[in-house]
Amino acid sequence: MARTLKINGKDETVDAAPGTPLLWVLRDHLKMTGTKFGCGVAQCGACTVHIDGAPTRSCVLPHDSLEGSEITTIEGVEGPAADAIREVWVENDVPQCGYCQSGQIMAATALLAENSSPTDADIDTAMSGNICRCATYMSIRRAIKEAASRA
Repeated sequence: MARTLKINGKDETVDAAPGTPLLWVLRDHLKMTGTKFGCGVAQCGACTVHIDGAPTRSCVLPHDSLEGSEITTIEGVEGPAADAIREVWVENDVPQCGYCQSGQIMAATALLAENSSPTDADIDTAMSGNICRCATYMSIRRAIKEAASRA
């Protein structure tokens, strides 16, 4: 059954089986491949998107539960926090392999949209569950603090 989802500000018609996780709708049906598959059990954060502004794991979220919600992916995240995060990520060489970075950026952007002056504890809480296999956690924290001063 076809459903209409609002993704990155646009209405997208999706014809996927009931219960199909949003991640696979984004990647396979809509060809939005910025959101990554990591673990499939909502533990690593690679698949993080914003649902009504809140960072949410898309790998376990049924797409058919999202009618009426605002879905934002890495391809569509924008605004002062997103711009600042992108700038400092590049300037500080935050990513190494880069695989987790779309999820990291989505979580960091949501944090700064809610809290413009996060403490280390705020950052650690907001970013917990976003696993970086390259262990760039200190660079991520440093970049978020720098982005906060710019956003």
